[in-house]
Amino acid sequence: MTAQVVTKVEVPEEARGVRKISWDWLSTDGGVVTSASASKYSGIALKVVTVPDGGGTAPTTLYDVTITDEDGVDILCGLGADRSATATEYKSFSDGLGACVDSVLTLNVANAGNAKGGKAFLYIA
Repeated sequence: MTAQVVTKVEVPEEARGVRKISWDWLSTDGGVVTSASASKYSGIALKVVTVPDGGGTAPTTLYDVTITDEDGVDILCGLGADRSATATEYKSFSDGLGACVDSVLTLNVANAGNAKGGKAFLYIA
């Protein structure tokens, strides 16, 4: 059984008005990852970036990413579905990203494949 591996870097304090959470993830043998932020966040999701690993740890094509608040609401509003296994992809507030209020945020990855990885970056203002 493959265990998930996640390295998180959080900038919960405002850095010029923007906060950032970075997840560097490796999925379980079930192709999933679940990793909650250590801090609570409030604000508008400005941008989400997904970066797949290359080579043998590239995730399965059309893997899915959600970032949920404490109520289970996806603040990406479904825009993290069907991610590329080879290209860095971006979604911004103008694409329809949502917001959160005083909530721990949880990265959820599905359909990535066994021991596959990538990075996800969330910017909140």
